[in-house]
Amino acid sequence: MNGVLFVIAMAFFVFGMWLMGSAFAMPGLEAIVFFGGILCVALALAIPTTILGRGQGN
Repeated sequence: MNGVLFVIAMAFFVFGMWLMGSAFAMPGLEAIVFFGGILCVALALAIPTTILGRGQGN
């Protein structure tokens, strides 16, 4: 289960970085695409901290 969540979080992180990088090539949608990239990266960082927690131990 942890491996699957890691892959999902990494996919969100990479997709968010790609969105932020490609936002400047989209005239008129720069802010929306860049903000979407920020949201994807934030979600990618939230998955390990909230869903996975501290791991097996306390």
